[in-house]
Amino acid sequence: MEPSGELVFYVSKTDAWDENARLCKIGRVRVRFDPPLATKDGFRQELKLRDGVIQIDSKIQNQAAKVSLWVDADQPMVRIEAEAAVPVSCRAEVELWRLRERPLEPQEDYGYGDGKSPQAQSYKLTVLADVVAASAAPQVVWYHRNTRSLYPVCLEVQHLESLKGKFTDPLLNLTFGASLRGVDMAKDGEKAIKSSKPAKRQQLAVSVLAERAATPEAWLKDLEKVEKTALRPGFEQARLTTSAWWQAFWNRSWVFLEENADAAKAGGAPSLVTQGYVLQRFMNAGSGRGGSPIKFNGSIFCVEKVPGASPTTADGDPDWRNWGGSYWFQNTRLFYWPMLASGDFDMLDPWFRMYRDALPLSKARMQAIYKFTDAASFQETMNFWGMPNNRDYGCTHPGPEPGNVCIHRYWSGGMELTAFMLDLYDFKQDPKFVKDTLVPLADPIIAFYDQYWPKRDPNGKIIFDPAQSLEAMPWTINPMPEVAGLRFILPRLLALPQTLTTESQRTRWARMLKEMPPLPVAEVKGVKLLRSSAQSGVEASENPELYAVFPYRLFGVGKPDLDLARTTYAKRFTRNNFGWCQDSIQAACLGLGDEAAKQVAERAKRINGGYRFPAMWTGFDSIPDQDHGVNILTTLQTMLLQADGNKLYVLPAWPRNWNVSFKLHGPSNTTVEGVFKAGKLEQLKVTPAARWGNDPSI
Repeated sequence: MEPSGELVFYVSKTDAWDENARLCKIGRVRVRFDPPLATKDGFRQELKLRDGVIQIDSKIQNQAAKVSLWVDADQPMVRIEAEAAVPVSCRAEVELWRLRERPLEPQEDYGYGDGKSPQAQSYKLTVLADVVAASAAPQVVWYHRNTRSLYPVCLEVQHLESLKGKFTDPLLNLTFGASLRGVDMAKDGEKAIKSSKPAKRQQLAVSVLAERAATPEAWLKDLEKVEKTALRPGFEQARLTTSAWWQAFWNRSWVFLEENADAAKAGGAPSLVTQGYVLQRFMNAGSGRGGSPIKFNGSIFCVEKVPGASPTTADGDPDWRNWGGSYWFQNTRLFYWPMLASGDFDMLDPWFRMYRDALPLSKARMQAIYKFTDAASFQETMNFWGMPNNRDYGCTHPGPEPGNVCIHRYWSGGMELTAFMLDLYDFKQDPKFVKDTLVPLADPIIAFYDQYWPKRDPNGKIIFDPAQSLEAMPWTINPMPEVAGLRFILPRLLALPQTLTTESQRTRWARMLKEMPPLPVAEVKGVKLLRSSAQSGVEASENPELYAVFPYRLFGVGKPDLDLARTTYAKRFTRNNFGWCQDSIQAACLGLGDEAAKQVAERAKRINGGYRFPAMWTGFDSIPDQDHGVNILTTLQTMLLQADGNKLYVLPAWPRNWNVSFKLHGPSNTTVEGVFKAGKLEQLKVTPAARWGNDPSI
């Protein structure tokens, strides 16, 4: 709500990709009431988390008024409903900023190209204009249509001209937009509607669609179908359905910390930790069920930095985001790890779907570049169709690996994706997922590692050389993420039911497991430590040596050599506690409860005072830095519950002075509920109880 009493909101969608592969807003809507809503006396705006509704209580002419705004849980529709004690008029206008074709400014073009190559010169990076469609109906319809595409330029820049025409262009003809209509509304110019007469109730709806369509007319027809389907239940039923969805969502799992004097004395902030946990999970739910995965750099919640600034600058353009439109695996993965313990399994498929859809092109790339057979690889920074972005590749780079040394041979994300999928199988025990997703993705990724590093040492062990250890170590040998990752996933792939894998797959996995070099370990000043790679004396800011703790849980509570891992953690090269840095998660994995609690409390306090919503986190990336928030989720969950095969550890890293009630999910379709107060576990409920026998001390 603006001081004038006008309601203003953006409409976002996770798959609204423009011709330059930027993730864009759909548009902005401004709603004005006459007489206006009071924004001082009696004004209250609340996000009602339990119902998924923003509710505004106010007054019009000193009489009670209420505005409710929500996104339909079942349909791609935003609904707005206003109720007042006196009749009011309503006017709603669509505000657009992509009003004319314009060049992409230098500060906007990260990931799209550096403009130096002949291909980039022939394809001028241009933002196309939105279209407001003519409509005889009392509604506003607008869309953005990609009549050109960056995709063929990527093929040219990355020396893959031979693949032109073999795969569908993912950007060309992609069209995204919306319709705005209301009850008893009439057109008021090209981009606005208004109520036919004053009334005590006003209702508006915005229907949203993003799809590849052969023509604008085809897209408009599809939008009409979406709108009719979404409007069919009516406002009251849609509100009830949405409320029911959110209540079921919150009942899947929870973590509620309780204020107490001991926690405050120890530097904790239980209410802020709970707030950070709940609000970030809400944001994940709001962006987790769309056509594309969650974006780390602002997700669908980023806005212009300076209201009123020109939309052709980074300060004023709501479509701008630091680090551009690519997915960075090191950042994207962090949203999805906590969804296992939260039980938010319905939000995982957009992530998996992106990789499933990109798999055929990845295999073709590996064949064209390296002559590999049935191998796939996904770079650390990639467009949603699976190729690295042109800027990281280098528009004049000869290849075959990207020219940006930070991602030159950074392929370990595929292994972590496999580790995550194996965890999901442990949780859900779904053989169809293994057949359709896990094995089809994991086996080509393993095949890439097998074929890219064919060299073996005198003992028959793989020599990962040349290689790199995450971003900060671009030239190294036997990096910890590769060695630990393969040692973590290969035995688990081999343990899958043989009906779900082939003999040739199992043969390769077993051979590679036998050929794995040892984990890089060395003595440093007389102390034995896990190392970032087999090269001595090399350290990196991302602490790659601790990837053997998380995400590849070779060390941790209940596992051998815990002291080795704890000593390594204590002597880690870089100590950060914001953004994507995962120190707090690793502390929890190692059973360091007080350390993890201190870090998660400090993280939850890092609230950006420039925004009213407390979860507009500041970190490394565009506001809100989603990685900052989701690390709160994973840390708390790992402090409360850990699994090692069929064994569960309850409160493995929980501080004695924090009171908490929780419900979390574990392997084999298990849930664990507990209450911990005053240093004692007062309640523990494991469902199904038969899964764990009669022993409450799991």
